[in-house]
Amino acid sequence: MNLKPLGDKVIVEVLNAKDKSSGGIILPDNAREKPQEAKVLAVGSGKVLGNGKVVPPELKTGDTVLFGKYSGNEVKLDGKEFLIIQQDDVLAVIK
Repeated sequence: MNLKPLGDKVIVEVLNAKDKSSGGIILPDNAREKPQEAKVLAVGSGKVLGNGKVVPPELKTGDTVLFGKYSGNEVKLDGKEFLIIQQDDVLAVIK
């Protein structure tokens, strides 16, 4: 990938939405919720504070994360779609 995020930005690849409900019902495309789970592909150098200090990122490449529903900016590169979000928009790391 030829993208390098700046500062506290993170590039993620959104994982596909589930096509079945927890009860086993098959969901049509328009009934699926927007996925909020993604795999981290690249991490920026960290957040720059007002005093000039840089706080290193908590995330690392390969982490699977949950992020806010309407977070980030969608980017299309080489036929693939990515999402660039701020580290603060990441809610949790899935272990």
